[in-house]
Amino acid sequence: MAVLRESTEERVARTIAERSLAGSATPVLLMVSGGSDSTAMAYLVCDRAAAGAVGPVGILHVNHHLRGADADADAAFVESLAAALGVPFFLANVDVARLVGESGGNLEAVARRERYHAADEALEKLCLQAGAPVHEGRIFVAHTQDDRVENFYMRSIVGTGPGGFRSMRYANGNVVRPCLDVGRGDLRDYLRRRALDAAADASVPLVRDEAGALWREDATNAHTDRFRAFVRHEIVPRAKERNPRLLDTLTRTMNLIADEDDMLEREAAAAVGAHVEWVSPADPPAWAEGCVFLPSFGAVPVPLARRAVDRVLARMLPLASRVEAASVDAVVAAFADGAPIGGYTANIQGDLAVSANKRGVRLEPMAAYRARRKRL
Repeated sequence: MAVLRESTEERVARTIAERSLAGSATPVLLMVSGGSDSTAMAYLVCDRAAAGAVGPVGILHVNHHLRGADADADAAFVESLAAALGVPFFLANVDVARLVGESGGNLEAVARRERYHAADEALEKLCLQAGAPVHEGRIFVAHTQDDRVENFYMRSIVGTGPGGFRSMRYANGNVVRPCLDVGRGDLRDYLRRRALDAAADASVPLVRDEAGALWREDATNAHTDRFRAFVRHEIVPRAKERNPRLLDTLTRTMNLIADEDDMLEREAAAAVGAHVEWVSPADPPAWAEGCVFLPSFGAVPVPLARRAVDRVLARMLPLASRVEAASVDAVVAAFADGAPIGGYTANIQGDLAVSANKRGVRLEPMAAYRARRKRL
């Protein structure tokens, strides 16, 4: 007997419930670009709100002003969508090209940073309107199985650290992904079915753009000069030729990896708590915080030690900094035969010093290391 596959609506509802992404009173801010994924998410989550499964909903659109009139049309489409669904609409206008010209940096990274800054501000306003604490609110983004699989292959090509092959998390702080168990094709099919329902029942909210499309198409998605687009258009289709159910198969695999990753992360946190002492000078500048990996850390198995060091470095480095694999290895290498290597030193991440003696392995800002050495 054939097993019926859950509908897109059922899968998204199950993901929200089983992953505890939001509750009946949780204010939810939807980040909606106007593309098929986020447009479908808006309808699906608003339907869940109407059913009492999530709390008050708002929609945020960020206009990056990178595509001229098309970008303005995207904003108008999303504003119409919010009006049709009867939810608050928040619009953020960000001149990303100007910001990149002023400060340099990667355009996509700057755009992402500004999107989430706008999302934090909009969520605060939504929670204020709902009379709920900001920490109870959630930001919903429309990443799908496709995005997660693309990340998996991208990391397979360039390498990744501990937990990297779980790809995206269902929840990362207050940012959650309710569509991570459905594919982009599922969401587009859902929009087409909704259009049929709306044609038969005028009470079903539905919005089309000026050309009659159910979502806004970003032409830059078809370009293959970017790494993700290369994976999306060249690698994933070839893999699907071998396995048409690739998205479901790899999602199950990544969830298995995620379960093991969560267990190892708990053990790594326990190792840090048991074998790492944080050091703050009595009269410190803020940058002087460091830590000591106690001699007992040498007994921690190397795979777990790597994760523990990764956690420590993530705490010490500036926000959004990438922990380098070479830095993790440099700290782990300060131990041999279960004990610190006296006299071992290393400079990692450009500005952190590693030094070892019989009392342990110290990790600290280079300026603090030099100041301490002068006093000896």
